[in-house]
Amino acid sequence: MPRGATKAIHGGEEALEGITSFLVPIYQTAVFPYPLDTARAFRGRPLKYSREDNPTNVVLERRLASLEEGEDALVFSSGMAAISTCFFHLLRSGYKLVLSRDVYGVTIPLAKSFEKFGVKVELRGPETEDVVDAIEGEGTVVFVESISNPLLRVVDLDLLVSVCREKGAFLIVDNTFATPLNLKPLLHGADVVVHSLTKYLAGHNDVVGGAVVSSSKFIDELWYSRTRLGCTLDPHASFLVLRGLKTLAARLRVSQESARAIAEFLESHSKVSRVYYPGLPSHPTHHIAKKLLKGYGAVVSFEVKGNGEDARKFLRSLKVIKPSPSLGSCESLASHPASSSHKDLPVEERNRIGISESLIRLSVGLEDLNDLIEDIDQALCSLC
Repeated sequence: MPRGATKAIHGGEEALEGITSFLVPIYQTAVFPYPLDTARAFRGRPLKYSREDNPTNVVLERRLASLEEGEDALVFSSGMAAISTCFFHLLRSGYKLVLSRDVYGVTIPLAKSFEKFGVKVELRGPETEDVVDAIEGEGTVVFVESISNPLLRVVDLDLLVSVCREKGAFLIVDNTFATPLNLKPLLHGADVVVHSLTKYLAGHNDVVGGAVVSSSKFIDELWYSRTRLGCTLDPHASFLVLRGLKTLAARLRVSQESARAIAEFLESHSKVSRVYYPGLPSHPTHHIAKKLLKGYGAVVSFEVKGNGEDARKFLRSLKVIKPSPSLGSCESLASHPASSSHKDLPVEERNRIGISESLIRLSVGLEDLNDLIEDIDQALCSLC
């Protein structure tokens, strides 16, 4: 059976059997011929309109399902579109949505917007045990990140799945930071996996997209919600993700090796007060990471000694690493979560999570490791 790196290059190509093209082509069309070619049916529905299905998208969906060991997948115009569609599809008045409070900052106001429809929204954690305590049973939807943003806490997935199954709750896991090469939440019993394709899976900072991977039954139901909301991924973007997936295994291997070395370097630096990286024994969820993950990822967060202005000065002093709010690309990127990804959270909530003004999130790319360490060192040494 093909392994992860092989699936990332060839998975899903069987959807275009009989079409002779070495690379999956871009089906840049809004419509398909009518009467319908029933031989070209996907999910039992004939191909007719690209808001519903597009052959380029379908290959990507099958490739993602193969990587995550799911039965089927759907691709979306962004990671937030994927999450929004899941919430829209699952939640109704009287339901409860439980989120780990250290998820991506934009996800929280999205979740709270469902309160006006009679959904109870509860933030818990960041410890998995605290999230578990909020699960009430059927009618509860739980949303967590396998590796949280930006403090890189690894969820105790086995504990969470056990309680969700016992009480009949529905579990969604955002697997963007881990990628399916490091963790496959569906194999542990999660109901749904979501991804921001913008990050590691595309990997080149040139596309925005999202994905949902799950059972065939759930994807078939979710297809109607995606079609009605109109947030299907453009086929050209799907082509770019398919291209990026071919180098996922190689990119991730190099980035992770560099991230581990940089985390160890930062932990001994006189201008750094704390380092967050799941591969370090000092990380609070290192014991869970060792149990669940094949690799510890390529993001390192750390606190500079000082305040928010010191953190911003560090970013301004970088020469090789680019200050930018994204991650998972070939280029190394650094961001200031308190003023970017989590700027809309109240200060008291950021403090409760542990996102200080001095926190920096570093996404390690493919540059020479020595160049990256030298750049980080000179930027840190610029601080008073």
